[in-house]
Amino acid sequence: MTTNTTDLAVEFGPVSGELLGQGVIATLLYFVIGFAVLGLGFLALDLLTPGDLRTQVYTDRNPNAAVLLGANHLALAIIVVTAILTSADALAQGLVDSVVYGLLGVVLQALALRLLDLFVPGHLRNLVNEPRLNGAAWAVGFSLVAIGAVNAAALS
Repeated sequence: MTTNTTDLAVEFGPVSGELLGQGVIATLLYFVIGFAVLGLGFLALDLLTPGDLRTQVYTDRNPNAAVLLGANHLALAIIVVTAILTSADALAQGLVDSVVYGLLGVVLQALALRLLDLFVPGHLRNLVNEPRLNGAAWAVGFSLVAIGAVNAAALS
């Protein structure tokens, strides 16, 4: 008489504290790079828009400035995420790749904003200084996100 039994054992495998530690360090380093790129993106946008962007968004609660800031951050986040995901497997090279492509993303987004300012009717200065929410802010913001997505796709 033969018995058919099914093996229901689960194989968990070994756990490596060393690999986990390396992963935590890599995560922290990539986070710092991403945060720094977003910070530089904020500074670039602040230089390209009239007045103090921080005051306009957080103190004056200017909705047009907030739309541009949010859209620019979203675009840069897409770029940074793509830069990290497509970077080299070796940690040092991956970090360098992420920094270089993140900085390139900031420069390209700033250039795109300047080009939008040249080709879109009206001036960015007038849009940002307007106290009421303007549809043009959404249009420029969505354009920045679209440009950021194209920029990110170029990384892969």
